[in-house]
Amino acid sequence: MMKRLFAAALCLVVAVMFLGCAPQPAQKITLNEVTHSVFYAPFYAAISLGYFKEEGIDLELVNGGGSDKSMTALLSGQADIALLGPEAAIYVFNEGREDSAVIFGQLTKRDGSFLMGREPDPDFEWSDVKGKTIIGGRAGGVPEMTLEYVLRKNGLEPGKDVEVITNIQFNLMGGAFEGGTGDYVTLFEPTASAFQQEGKGYILDAVGAESGEVPYTGFAAKKSYISAHGDTIEKFLRALYKGQRFIQKATDKEIAEAIVSFFPDTSVESLTAVARSYRAIDAWMDTPVMKEEAFDRLQDIIIQAGVMDKKVSFADVIDTSLAQKVVKELN
Repeated sequence: MMKRLFAAALCLVVAVMFLGCAPQPAQKITLNEVTHSVFYAPFYAAISLGYFKEEGIDLELVNGGGSDKSMTALLSGQADIALLGPEAAIYVFNEGREDSAVIFGQLTKRDGSFLMGREPDPDFEWSDVKGKTIIGGRAGGVPEMTLEYVLRKNGLEPGKDVEVITNIQFNLMGGAFEGGTGDYVTLFEPTASAFQQEGKGYILDAVGAESGEVPYTGFAAKKSYISAHGDTIEKFLRALYKGQRFIQKATDKEIAEAIVSFFPDTSVESLTAVARSYRAIDAWMDTPVMKEEAFDRLQDIIIQAGVMDKKVSFADVIDTSLAQKVVKELN
């Protein structure tokens, strides 16, 4: 009798151990990205190199086509996480929403768009756009406001010295320019290089080279999601940080090879050139931790653009606690 009981108990222990060792199902996360661009190379590299899979995360990417649309998807529950401009979180907070969006990790630290003209101009100066029209993106979006910041930095007042078109949807800007609208347009990669290769436009300057460092793109989630899924956010940040560290050490070609699956219509050679361009302007964060002084500069840009009249506190819309924890663990 005792032998049978012992045997049964042993089988139960073995069964429990087997179940404990069985692979757990991956955590499904729907992520809405503001656009699809080589600008986000550290994130795509983290996916393709298997870092998210290692953390037990199964990512579904959805292209939002603008920060406003990505934020809408996040707040409505269509997305768990959004990759967008931090300004969107500021606007939601100022609306007084109780379960507002919080930026928990940063990806890029400069504007990633390039000013394009209809003709090549190796001697281009920003003063050349005086009296002209630029398709600049959605009003209130960081790309458009950063462009205005650069124009003012070069002594040009938007609306007076140069017209900035702000009523064309982000993912339709290239098509509008190709169709004859505007003298200039700001485009992200790989669209900018593709336009140049096809003779549809010519890169004149990098907006980020003129703008300086700002928290340009970050990952956001609702407060309630972060509270309920803090462990998932940590895993997400761990995978992201591994991707950021890869980018810092990799060659331009290695970066291109790591992300080429996300841009099947773009060659490794073209992606290598784009990676070189973004590295040259120091576009990518080396950790997901946002700096408060950079966030303060972003708010200066927003206020200068006349979109809001006072700043919000860093803690109202930014939470770096989990990012700091992950960086400390991996270093």
